[in-house]
Amino acid sequence: MDLSTKIRQEISKAFVGSIRVMDLTLSCLLARGHLLIEDVPGVGKTTLAMSLARAMGGTFRRIQFTSDLMPSDVIGVSVYDQAQGDFRFLHGPVFSHVLLADEINRATPRTQSALLEAMSEGQVTVDNETHALPRPFFVAATQNPHEHFGTYPLPDSQMDRFAMRIDIGYPERTDELRIVLGQQTADRITDILAVTNPEEVRAAQEEVSSVHVDDSLTDYLLEVVDRTRHHPDVILGVSPRGARIWFQVGRAHALVQGRTFTVPDDFIDTAEPVLAHRLVAAAEGAAGRSETASMAVLRRILDETPIPG
Repeated sequence: MDLSTKIRQEISKAFVGSIRVMDLTLSCLLARGHLLIEDVPGVGKTTLAMSLARAMGGTFRRIQFTSDLMPSDVIGVSVYDQAQGDFRFLHGPVFSHVLLADEINRATPRTQSALLEAMSEGQVTVDNETHALPRPFFVAATQNPHEHFGTYPLPDSQMDRFAMRIDIGYPERTDELRIVLGQQTADRITDILAVTNPEEVRAAQEEVSSVHVDDSLTDYLLEVVDRTRHHPDVILGVSPRGARIWFQVGRAHALVQGRTFTVPDDFIDTAEPVLAHRLVAAAEGAAGRSETASMAVLRRILDETPIPG
């Protein structure tokens, strides 16, 4: 049984959701990306992140983001050690394999920015001293898209650091019946076993770079990205970083499916989670960022771009 299958089976003990959501989460992890889960309360955002951490056998920390949270509460702080006569760095919760940033948009921009270096470079710098984070390092952030009171929208630079943005959606009727009857709840997280370890996850991340991508699929990826930059309904298209992330996520998606080569579906299935939050549609105007508008434009671009045979 491969690593992805083992983790997926453990997550499903507590998380009630589609296999696609679990596969996208695993693809994001193996691509060395970070995940933004945006959905209404009570659909399992936190359960998904906690289940993944337990199944992969890594260290796990959770931060409840609030308006009074300080950057030092996230990355850590230097304190004076009288016994040693020098300053000593106390690690913050960011020093973990899986960090759950719950309701990330409730923190101020200053605190949100404390995660930028960690998410981009796998390190933090405090008092001109750099500290490496554990590997793998995976941020799973959550936010409620329909609640705006007391929130600070994530800027484009922060959004771009998330490899993928997904929503979980409501469960199927049969799954919701199991939840109502108490047959499957978040309490079952304690039943999840560590079926792998950080070293094996790192090895799988390294394996992603050996997944074959046909030239025709690379051309397809670049064509879609280019169309986002020149589409009349888009004022901000996908960046080169976004194109690179989509390339890596497509390879990781193939690996999660048990293949060492990519097929068109690997890029089609991951296009919206990777690209939609990187677009700013012209229709948004003064109303601000609208994921619905960006998604609609992206779907039109995908429909109009020929798929390799």
